[in-house]
Amino acid sequence: MTLDRTVPGLSIDAGRDAAAILQQRLNGLIDLALTLKHIHWNVVGPNFIAVHEMLDPQVDAVRAMADAAAERIATLGGEPHGTPGFIVANRTWDDYPLSRDTVESHLRVLDDVYTGMIEDHRRAQKRLADIDPISEDLIVGQTRDLELFQWFVRAHLQRADGTIPPRG
Repeated sequence: MTLDRTVPGLSIDAGRDAAAILQQRLNGLIDLALTLKHIHWNVVGPNFIAVHEMLDPQVDAVRAMADAAAERIATLGGEPHGTPGFIVANRTWDDYPLSRDTVESHLRVLDDVYTGMIEDHRRAQKRLADIDPISEDLIVGQTRDLELFQWFVRAHLQRADGTIPPRG
């Protein structure tokens, strides 16, 4: 990413590095928002309506996270990329594997998706800590919300004793 300017107090190199880290998170957030909507449309079975209605606020929140990441990239002097082709060409994860399937199947895979997103956000946060505390703060807040959404997913899968039964 080429920058000819950035925010006061950051070097061009720091602005470029922070924007590049945020672009990877933007890629993940755009993909997550689309994945959540895909699940919303394709989940079936017992507890369908609870999961169907749980996902729309998550979609909205993740879209807002993507917007905040993109606007921070632009603020840093970068150019945020959000086209489908760019996202697919630059992603480091596999496409979501399910179409129409049961609540439990979707939530088990979504739990894995959230784990990957949270781990990637935490890695980004650690890298940003040494570069740009403002961008780091953005990622910290997003991570908090992603962890909350994962808890919602896991609550649907948990037994009363707090354990999640093994797959199959």
